[in-house]
Amino acid sequence: MANALPERLEAGASYPLGASWDGLGVNFAVFSANAQQIDLCLFDPTGHKELARYPLPECTDEVWHGYLPGAHPGTVYGFRAHGPYHPYDGHRFNPSKLLLDPYAKKLAGAFRWSDALFAYRVHSNRHDLSIDRRDSAPAMPKCVVIDEAFDWSHDVRPEVPWADTIVYEAHVKGLSMTDDGIRPHERGSFAALASPRLIDHLHKLGITTIEFMPIHAFLDERFLLERRLRNYWGYNTAAFFAPHPAYLSTRRLSEIRIAVRQFHAAGIEVILDVVYNHTCEGNELGPTVCWRGLDNASYYRLIPGDERHYINDTGCGNTLNLSHPRVLQMVMDSLRYWVNAYHVDGFRFDLGVTLGREGTGFDPGSGFFDVIRQDPILSQRKLISEPWDVGPGGYQVGRHPPGFAEWNDKFRDCVRRFWRGDSNMRAELAARIAGSAELFDHRFRRPWASVNYLASHDGFTLADLVSYEQKHNEANGENNADGHNENCSANWGAEGPTDDAAIVATRARVTRSMLATLFTSLGTPMLSAGDEFGRTQGGNNNAYCQDNEISWLDWHAAETGDGQALVAFVARLVALRKRHPLLRSKRFLHGADDVLPDIKDVGWFDERGQPLTDEAWQDPEGRALTLRRAGAGTTGEIEVLLLMLNGGPMPLAFTPPAPALEWNVLIDSTEPEVPSHRLEGETLVLGEHGFAVLCAQPPQAGPSAAHDSTAAVDTHR
Repeated sequence: MANALPERLEAGASYPLGASWDGLGVNFAVFSANAQQIDLCLFDPTGHKELARYPLPECTDEVWHGYLPGAHPGTVYGFRAHGPYHPYDGHRFNPSKLLLDPYAKKLAGAFRWSDALFAYRVHSNRHDLSIDRRDSAPAMPKCVVIDEAFDWSHDVRPEVPWADTIVYEAHVKGLSMTDDGIRPHERGSFAALASPRLIDHLHKLGITTIEFMPIHAFLDERFLLERRLRNYWGYNTAAFFAPHPAYLSTRRLSEIRIAVRQFHAAGIEVILDVVYNHTCEGNELGPTVCWRGLDNASYYRLIPGDERHYINDTGCGNTLNLSHPRVLQMVMDSLRYWVNAYHVDGFRFDLGVTLGREGTGFDPGSGFFDVIRQDPILSQRKLISEPWDVGPGGYQVGRHPPGFAEWNDKFRDCVRRFWRGDSNMRAELAARIAGSAELFDHRFRRPWASVNYLASHDGFTLADLVSYEQKHNEANGENNADGHNENCSANWGAEGPTDDAAIVATRARVTRSMLATLFTSLGTPMLSAGDEFGRTQGGNNNAYCQDNEISWLDWHAAETGDGQALVAFVARLVALRKRHPLLRSKRFLHGADDVLPDIKDVGWFDERGQPLTDEAWQDPEGRALTLRRAGAGTTGEIEVLLLMLNGGPMPLAFTPPAPALEWNVLIDSTEPEVPSHRLEGETLVLGEHGFAVLCAQPPQAGPSAAHDSTAAVDTHR
């Protein structure tokens, strides 16, 4: 900033929102419909000393704005908002509280928990009705004006078609904290993502798309710090445009851009998990750090007639009011910013149902969905929704509009239960393997709309699913009361680690069979980082607060022993999926099309090769299943695939269905190291808890006789 500060601000402009440097000065603009005055506060480079305070001189269309000549990138600032402190009317203005700019692109410093962060007197018996006059600035991070310059001229987005996408869900910090090939000060940061170990590992697996858990700046909850824990996952957003400062080893935003460039150069897309459903400010007793202090009544959904309290469809204390045009604008501007400024390739929306809520509840035609679908930039990126929240009618799997993929927890739970040995699972498993068509095959949606997964950040890891029947969350400090109680898991004879060879072998078979189910089902497969080498959280199914070895990836385990073998098996499955288009069909298959004489595009059979009758489908103890798919292979010639599943505890002989063909066994989860080989004889003896994939190329009947259900152009990429 210039040495001499001006006496007052110039009028400036109401657009764009946030702090914008033009080479001569900085324009500041912030929305508030109900404030009476907004002050711009300038700080020294450390953020410790307030240098000046200016009222923003103009308000145009509810946007307060002013221009500071001579200011430049690196200027440190925050806002204070004047207005009524009337919680019963939804207004919580308190100029003693320094506020973050909702459009801040960078933060300096960290939150320091203090009672001064609260707009009310914490220890008053009137709770949030009594205003607190202490200055919160010493406890607040500050906003920093930035220069957006970066050379993207040679960046090429991978543009992976949806049907070919393999998602890898990961945590920026957890990926590199145990990587001894990275300099200590870079571990846990975006700078560490350049690690050859990580890129080589993703290439070995065949990953096309990495999905990062939240990287927006977030706030560690006070109760966690008091327990000497931290918010590791980051679903507690404090700034929608600024990255979490701890993920930058040099404090330079270019670290993120360089990481994205490197992923793109490696042919890997980058998706961000984003949290626009709630903020870190919590309920009426939460801190005041930004939106609550700027215009509580506009930014949040308040209970009609009781505006002191918040609608809590998120279970996190508050719900952003995306029905308000300025709040929706903030979300859209944030999304476009991350696409344009950082070249990210898409987003996974946490509690996506909340974003689609209008006054009457969830609406697939809500303003949020409509504005994204018509946006020329965002509509061309990958969009994934977590299709539930805790509000009324909050479970909406399969009900999102075209253009969105959705996490499919029905796939997760069904696959877990089938391989656990539950009854009455064969029919549902057949539906899940077929892309959950009953949920997604409408409005011309494609199978990729179902994001299939076995485990995610939330819940047991894959290794823990076969090692624990009960959660073990004692380290979280909540007496094991947190986290889901039903995980559809089984320990196969011992709770946790064991030296029993038979139990260990069973766990390994079940793990491989679940992975085989994931990568041969129609839909978009998602792998949780570390599941490919047996990562464990020691039975903790809610490790959101474990910023330590419980959550971090152990790269030593990935490169030795059983972990190395599992990595090789997963890589083999992914290669199989990429080699055979029938495993990633672009269209739903319903068994209505003849591909070859006596062979339809899809068919279902028992272990004897007989079509499943209605009575057989309803058999509660039916645990054997054969799926046949037929269509064009990679070369365009017709091929036939068989998926054979033995969910029972004993080996079972499987006979391929008629007509007789020459079969090759491509993979068998009970013999993971046996290479592809010809099936000798008329049956395959598949071991207990086993999964096998077979392939045949029958005599070709000519192009006119075959209906290629996978060759059509995918217009919904």
